[in-house]
Amino acid sequence: MFDFTLSATDGSARAGSFSTPHGDMQTPAFMPVGTAGTVKSLIMEEVESLGAQAVLANTYHLYLRPGHELIETLGRLHDFMRWDGPILTDSGGYQVFSLADIRKVRDDGVEFQSHIDGSRHIFTPESVMDIQRTLGADMIMAFDECPPGGCDRGTAEAANRRTLAWLERCQARFAELGARGGFPTQVLFPVLQGNVFDDLRREHAEQFMALDDWRGYGIGGLSVGESKPDMWRTLELLDGVLPADRPRYLMGVGYPDDLLEAVARGCDLFDCVAPTRNARHGTAWTSVEGQINLKAARFREDTRPIDPGCDCYTCGRYDRAYLRHLVASSEWLPVRLISIHNLRFLVRLGEEARRRIHDGSFDAWRRNWLERYRKEGSPK
Repeated sequence: MFDFTLSATDGSARAGSFSTPHGDMQTPAFMPVGTAGTVKSLIMEEVESLGAQAVLANTYHLYLRPGHELIETLGRLHDFMRWDGPILTDSGGYQVFSLADIRKVRDDGVEFQSHIDGSRHIFTPESVMDIQRTLGADMIMAFDECPPGGCDRGTAEAANRRTLAWLERCQARFAELGARGGFPTQVLFPVLQGNVFDDLRREHAEQFMALDDWRGYGIGGLSVGESKPDMWRTLELLDGVLPADRPRYLMGVGYPDDLLEAVARGCDLFDCVAPTRNARHGTAWTSVEGQINLKAARFREDTRPIDPGCDCYTCGRYDRAYLRHLVASSEWLPVRLISIHNLRFLVRLGEEARRRIHDGSFDAWRRNWLERYRKEGSPK
């Protein structure tokens, strides 16, 4: 279980298969985000029909509401969410650290205030392991400190030290809980930090690899405000450091062009809230016009689907003119319809990347695709 097998490469781009207790994942793959146990506006049967192989849930939000103990009583996340495929839970670290004004970071953990009712809570590496084991996801993430984009070197160094120390505590607690039995089969991924400092990134990766033979690696701190050239340079560095026979999960990255650039630099798994968040603002992705905003008046009489090349339900049934009317009228239906399209767009992009890696045409296809997307794709 949790074996990763590479089936093809094209440069640094990889196609592989990752086994989990709830099915094998074919990579590269985009994983929809179900923050509070739901992919916003969709039922799980719809998420499955889009070709999604795995979904995410958020430890911080589920801990606060409805509570991990209740979710365990109700059958853990798979039963609770009505999702039979793989589930990944993040540690909640990013959410906690984003609460800059209502949290205190200490070496033993983080004290924070609930954004819901102001109540005070503490996350430690041990408690985060307890919560995630109770939730029962297949893949769980170690508790880490994610420094903000643009931070100075001293801040990044301190975050690295704390993340490494917390990882050792997560590792010990994870092993202790596993020895007790009674829990579903899970795997623990560490989260690499280091901001955009090459030596810190390399050092962190080497420290992690010396600590254990991890079944996969999370790459954190690369969607927090750094420049794209810094992100690509960092991924190229890690591609040369991380073991080739382990999946690499680039956390929080999922815009179409970013996904392809990251696949080209050796990344395998992705997640992002952008597909559904953009849908709530009427923004959709297309392969021929880049990113479009369906609020625009130019779509009033446009009877084409969002993307003529898309095989999703929305593109097969509705046109831009109707969707533009719904968005302009602040209806709820376009949130669902555009979410369906955006999610399928990213899932299908991963599928096509995989096919291209197998036939050896990935690099040329990626360059042509990105040139077209970026030429037309500035927000409209």
